[in-house]
Amino acid sequence: MSFDTIIEQYRSSLQTAYRQAVDADSLLEQLQSEGQGKFATIFRDDAGFQSRANRFTPYVQELAERLQAFEQQPDPEALPKMVKQLELLLTTLNQLRQKLK
Repeated sequence: MSFDTIIEQYRSSLQTAYRQAVDADSLLEQLQSEGQGKFATIFRDDAGFQSRANRFTPYVQELAERLQAFEQQPDPEALPKMVKQLELLLTTLNQLRQKLK
């Protein structure tokens, strides 16, 4: 599989994550305004993100920036970490959506 194919698939998944993150962030905002959802960050330090936020969109932004850097200078060793983080993000978004149904 070529890097172009991988980048396109990653970009598509990242767009999905962005749309879901915007919705999830709205839900989190509502929960916090109701006195719930008292947490400092979405992911633990060992998840590998630089971002430390109580909303999802900063994490999506971080992955988008990593994708741009990867497109400029492909690093095959960075790809597994990027994919794992995107998978973690999408899984967490899905779990939140399932719990709030």
